[in-house]
Amino acid sequence: MRSLGTAVLFLFLSAIAQAQTTPTSPVPYGPPISLADAKRVLAAAEKEAVKEGWPVAIAVVDPSGFLVAFSKLDNTQLGSVDVAMQKAKTAALFRRPTKDFEDRLAQGGANLKLLALPGLPIEGGVLLIVEGQIIGAVGVSGVLSTQDAQVATAGAAALEPSKN
Repeated sequence: MRSLGTAVLFLFLSAIAQAQTTPTSPVPYGPPISLADAKRVLAAAEKEAVKEGWPVAIAVVDPSGFLVAFSKLDNTQLGSVDVAMQKAKTAALFRRPTKDFEDRLAQGGANLKLLALPGLPIEGGVLLIVEGQIIGAVGVSGVLSTQDAQVATAGAAALEPSKN
């Protein structure tokens, strides 16, 4: 029984180590997103969701994964509230969009160890990067994960220099 526990612990720790390493230098963390910028992200994401008629929950977190701003459109399924926050937190803490995890899980095999990681490996969590630094992430839930990602990406685009 002890060896099984040791094996599980080893798989968990190796999964964390693999998830935290990337082939290129990771994007550095920067200062946390301001409330004003978080509201801009929410507004742009809401606009995209309303345009498409998608009832979603939208969460904006700082680089540490703590909630800065949140919005739930009318008629959004209640389960999407926590899922949106988890997607944003996962993207921020692991410095990558959650789609990266979803793609690796779809390959199966050794990538299934990613299921041991904390967080949610489903598309819809997108990093918020300004001046080459991660200032937070946005997570969206409520429709198909590809649609969630579309809304999150629209929100993130609000921080691009040409959008200011």
